[in-house]
Amino acid sequence: MRAILVIITTLLTLPVMAEPPKGYPFQSFDKAMQQAQTENKLLFVYFGRYGCGYCEKTNKEAFSDKKIRESYRKKYVLAYVDAESGKRLRLPSGERVTEREVGTRYNAFVTPVFTFMTAKGQPLLRLVGVQRIVDLREADKKVQQTLNKVDKP
Repeated sequence: MRAILVIITTLLTLPVMAEPPKGYPFQSFDKAMQQAQTENKLLFVYFGRYGCGYCEKTNKEAFSDKKIRESYRKKYVLAYVDAESGKRLRLPSGERVTEREVGTRYNAFVTPVFTFMTAKGQPLLRLVGVQRIVDLREADKKVQQTLNKVDKP
């Protein structure tokens, strides 16, 4: 009986990770920032958490679209942040933070939150809650239009 309690206690204390949508090259925030800076690309950051039903709904309904997957893979460096995780990251600046601190910094107090940002971490557009295919397409369109306005004199 004692052995069973030890096993159960151990399993309950293991960190549980939230899951980004399958088929996307999501990576940790620090690695994504570094890649975005190296490649001069924008970031698309998905703030989720374990057990988030709205995250799962968005994963199944919006991120299952092949056109969204292809477009986002091509245009953005994708980062996934578990907004409740204590996992430690080292940002390109050298700063050490947890994923939870990144979530707090970007006001991801509810999940899911999707933030388009520059490689330096400056937010461009933020979406909160369940997203549909049309929402992700429109958000991409807005970000691209914003870039076009900035690029033109």
